[in-house]
Amino acid sequence: MSSQEKTVSGYLPDEKPTLGRTLLFGLQQILVMFPATVTVAMLTGFHVSTTIFASGLATLCFLFVTKGKLPLYYGSSFSYISAIVGMTGASYGVVASDDLIGRAQFGIIASGLVSIAAGIIIDRFGQDKIDKILPATITGAIAMVIGISLAGSAMTSAFAVDASGTNTTSAIIAVVTLVSTVAFSVFLKKGILGQVPILLGILVGYLLSLLLNYTGAGDIGLQTKLATLFQGNLVTAPHFTLPVPNLAAVIAIMPIAIATIPESTAHLFQLDIYVNDLAKKKGKPKYDIEKRLGINLIGDGLGDMISAAIGGPAGTNYGENLSTMAITHNFSVWVLGAAAIITMIISFFSPLTNFVNSIPGPVINGACIYLFGVIGAQGIAILINKGVDMFDAKNLAIIAVILIIGLGGSYGFSGSNIPIGSFSLPAIATASVAGIVLNLVLSIKKT
Repeated sequence: MSSQEKTVSGYLPDEKPTLGRTLLFGLQQILVMFPATVTVAMLTGFHVSTTIFASGLATLCFLFVTKGKLPLYYGSSFSYISAIVGMTGASYGVVASDDLIGRAQFGIIASGLVSIAAGIIIDRFGQDKIDKILPATITGAIAMVIGISLAGSAMTSAFAVDASGTNTTSAIIAVVTLVSTVAFSVFLKKGILGQVPILLGILVGYLLSLLLNYTGAGDIGLQTKLATLFQGNLVTAPHFTLPVPNLAAVIAIMPIAIATIPESTAHLFQLDIYVNDLAKKKGKPKYDIEKRLGINLIGDGLGDMISAAIGGPAGTNYGENLSTMAITHNFSVWVLGAAAIITMIISFFSPLTNFVNSIPGPVINGACIYLFGVIGAQGIAILINKGVDMFDAKNLAIIAVILIIGLGGSYGFSGSNIPIGSFSLPAIATASVAGIVLNLVLSIKKT
């Protein structure tokens, strides 16, 4: 190992930390993906433990299909929520019947075929063809929308009203967590602590919450929650369900995959930028991550099919995990594999699931204020890295339309769904499609 490698902290995709560090880093990845993945299950009527198990299994399959070249974690996607709820009729926190979940599963499996087909087309006809459909103006803008559209969720959950009727305690916990996470990220540069700033920030927030016995509105105190972790069965298998063939689910859910392709593409380009920045600092050869868009989409599609086959919702590679890797400079595929395996184990052990669920919203979302902002900033990095001309009228038009539809739709309408007549369109998916169509129209050359 060269002296240059020794002075640069971080792990490239094919580098393997020690077992202890791999497990610790994996736990950090689990904590940042857990809230969003569980929230999707709660919103769509899917079983939480099954959703958790499915995310781990789909991640392992993704890493296998991509031959360990793409360190990305598969988690439940928010883009599909409206369409899935349309099938399950779910209310928050109420599990739908097996038959209704099964119908949604069938539609999700069909959506996976769309991503796989897109990946095969890219592999067959080349990256340059997809670049014309998904230039950096689209992928960069979508990345910004994804991060910033989550800002409202992070802030409202971080500064939530607690049992006292105010948000004073919540605000204190959220701010302390945020400041701690940022401080650890900025000032801890060396050693193992420099690799787990998110975990450390969440730990500080959790300990403060425990000290203050934080109690959310309509909730019980954290100290009481910890005392009841081992009540009930220690081991409970996830509730697996089978897909139920249903044409209505295919029509409702399958098309959404088209709109999520720009999101997955944006994540891949972000990963390419940060991995190769670390590789350059370590004096290593360039990683060809950007050229693996086809297999990335194939892996995404297979992830959807595998998740849905056992009762999990549709998903995508997670921006939260990507931003954690960018902050910690830890892109090891081994870490994400460990995270996936631990996640599957957690889904069987009630105390572990209860412990993760006990982490107060102000703690997780205090850290997410930072994480979601990093996702948005990565969109800017794509535009800069690809040399997008911000004075070009065409580029400005595409970026502007995506930003306003995506962000305006997310903040202006309930559930981030834009009402059009009797239909409602997911804001980010609609922004993606609008950007793609506008780019194609403005790219037509006059003859």
